[in-house]
Amino acid sequence: MRLDVRGLTFCSALMVAGLSSAASAPGLLWREPADIGSRNLYYGPGGQDNQPRGPFSFVEEDLNGSNPKYVVRDGNNVKWTVKLGLEARPETVASRLVWAVGYFTDEDYFLPDLQVLEMPAHLKRGRKLVSPDGSMQAARLKRHRDSEKATGDWQWRDDPLTGSRELNGLKVMMALINNWDLKDVNNKAYDEKDAQGQVYFVSDLGASFGTTGLSFPFSHSRGDLLAYTHSKFIERITPEYVNFRTPSRPSLIYAWWPPEFFRRTRLDDVLHRVPLDDVRWMGQLLSRLSASQIRDAFRAAGYTPDQVEGFATVVEERIGQLNRL
Repeated sequence: MRLDVRGLTFCSALMVAGLSSAASAPGLLWREPADIGSRNLYYGPGGQDNQPRGPFSFVEEDLNGSNPKYVVRDGNNVKWTVKLGLEARPETVASRLVWAVGYFTDEDYFLPDLQVLEMPAHLKRGRKLVSPDGSMQAARLKRHRDSEKATGDWQWRDDPLTGSRELNGLKVMMALINNWDLKDVNNKAYDEKDAQGQVYFVSDLGASFGTTGLSFPFSHSRGDLLAYTHSKFIERITPEYVNFRTPSRPSLIYAWWPPEFFRRTRLDDVLHRVPLDDVRWMGQLLSRLSASQIRDAFRAAGYTPDQVEGFATVVEERIGQLNRL
């Protein structure tokens, strides 16, 4: 007998699947956002009270990922991971929009100017982005929470959550924001005391709001208003499912780097065959966001007023497309 897990809660889907990989116990991917119309997208999931407060001091360099990152401690003895570079702004926005519709995300804040004391003279990455006095611009800060403990990764394919409405809704969100960096290593599972169990989320949302895939030049692939505006959202619609354009295959120029090129190529159908009913469900949730909430998410990332309006307009147009399906 074949069990259909679509329509079940994520916890039920995990129990049906027998619990494999990182998801070794029932957990949460999504939680009903009853207050979606009043959520503060300027401060995001961390809220105004938990935003970082100086002075900041250097702890260590974080060499994970491709962007310069440093762990710092603030004036309240809270640890933060500082990310510099092209992903700082788009990741700040993405975390707010994904959280707004009920998914778990990091608590991210954007600071246009930041000074970190005791920065080492020699850094392995990002030295040109940091002044001798530890000053830096356009920094995203991710809060370290003592209440959570990493337990592993989860997969977009062949995972206990595969086929659930919650996962399908998350796929819609990845397409909405053009997050093309859908490697499984970016999907994290945590033991979260506040949630009384495991929670699952995409921990790296920085490759968003640009082209639908790895592009050349690289700068167009994230936080690029013109590229985002002209990118294709929905690739195919049938009576049963929707194929989204993101993630598309990388530009051919990256074929000189075969391992990365073919690894990216294998991701190009991750957001295909998303059931139409689940796409409509997410569209209905998104339609409960106000124009000011959407714009607050972009304002929080330090975009100019024209950029805020431009990005928000594309997001609203895409939400409209989802609700016309």
